[in-house]
Amino acid sequence: MRLVIAQCSVDYAGRLTAHLPMATRLIMLKSDGSILIHSDGGSYKPLNWMTPPCTIRHLEPDAEQAEAGLDEVWEVSQTKTGDRLIISIAEVISDDTYEFGVDPGLVKDGVEAHLQELLAEHIETLGEGYSLVRREYMTAIGPVDILAKDHVQNSVAVEIKRRGDIDGVEQLTRYLDLMNRDPRLSPVQGVFAAQEIKPQARTLAEDRGIRCVVLDYDALRGMDDPESRLF
Repeated sequence: MRLVIAQCSVDYAGRLTAHLPMATRLIMLKSDGSILIHSDGGSYKPLNWMTPPCTIRHLEPDAEQAEAGLDEVWEVSQTKTGDRLIISIAEVISDDTYEFGVDPGLVKDGVEAHLQELLAEHIETLGEGYSLVRREYMTAIGPVDILAKDHVQNSVAVEIKRRGDIDGVEQLTRYLDLMNRDPRLSPVQGVFAAQEIKPQARTLAEDRGIRCVVLDYDALRGMDDPESRLF
């Protein structure tokens, strides 16, 4: 991972446009190809970002940019969508690179681990004709909870949460971006499965073509039959 602290402005052009004025920010470049722009606030969420696959071009400032005090200009392009992130750097305060090695992935709590086990046993919960390929399918950036096949034998990546929020959708999006580059798996569809899915997460997932599935923990355990309920 490369961490750059710099005086910079950021311009985004894609489905919408956004501008971050000149300020001191953290630019995080991850080994999976993603780039995130953070400020010293706003909790854990980046101000702007670009998901992989993307390319970075280091451009020389033109005369007008140089006169404005810029030393570097980075043009980040999203390979699939053509979205662009222009990072205009006036001063690099620090630039450090770290080798993290292979991450073992998130250790699930008891309920999430059990949900994964139960859904793998009852994979038809996702739809008629679904079949399990394996649990904890390893990728270069961590394990996908479940890899399955749908009724026409297309690959399906399933991310499981107790409570589904935007972070879970972003996590599944990163897996899908990577897995769809593998010709042995592509095309890979995404399923975001949770006991409860927040409205914002559902909106983001559906915008990205990811199907949302609400899991009934008791029904998966065989302790409740939804079809026998009066209401």
